[in-house]
Amino acid sequence: MPEDRPRPDRTPNPSPPSFDEALLSGFLDGELTQAEEQRVRIYLEDHSEARTLLEEMRTVRETTRTTRFEVPEDLQWDEHPRGPVSRLTRGFGWLLIAVWLIGVTAFGLWQFLTSPENLLPKLLVVGSTAGFALLFLSILLDRLRDMKTDRYRRVRK
Repeated sequence: MPEDRPRPDRTPNPSPPSFDEALLSGFLDGELTQAEEQRVRIYLEDHSEARTLLEEMRTVRETTRTTRFEVPEDLQWDEHPRGPVSRLTRGFGWLLIAVWLIGVTAFGLWQFLTSPENLLPKLLVVGSTAGFALLFLSILLDRLRDMKTDRYRRVRK
C-alpha cells in the first residue's frame, strides 16, 4: 500500500529558481529573447517590488534621456595662465620649486655620503634613488621628444 506522506529524502516543494534582476534592464531596453521576456513578465505579475523597481528604472531612463547637458565654453576648460603676469609668476614659481628641490636633494646626499656610517645602507639608498632618477629622466626625455611631433598637442578640451 503506497504512503501519502513525502519521503524524507525528497523535498515536497522545491524552491523556485532565483531571478536575475539584470533581466529587468534588458526588458526595459527590449533586448531580451522571447523566452526571457516571458519569464520577466511572469515574474513581474507575481512580485510587486520588481514592478516598483522596473518603474523606478523607467523613470531614471527617461530622466537621463531628457536631461540636457550644457557644454561649458572653451575658456572654462583652459587651465593655462591667461595673462602675461600670470604666466611669468607661474614660471618663476616652478623655477623656485625646482631649484629648492635640487638644493635640498644635493644637501641631503652630501650629508648622507659624508657621514661615518655603514656602507651597505648608503649603497642601497643611492642605488635605488639613482635607479628611480634614471627612470624618471628616460620618461621625461621620451615625453619631450614626442611633444615635438604630437599632432594633438594644440587640441584642447
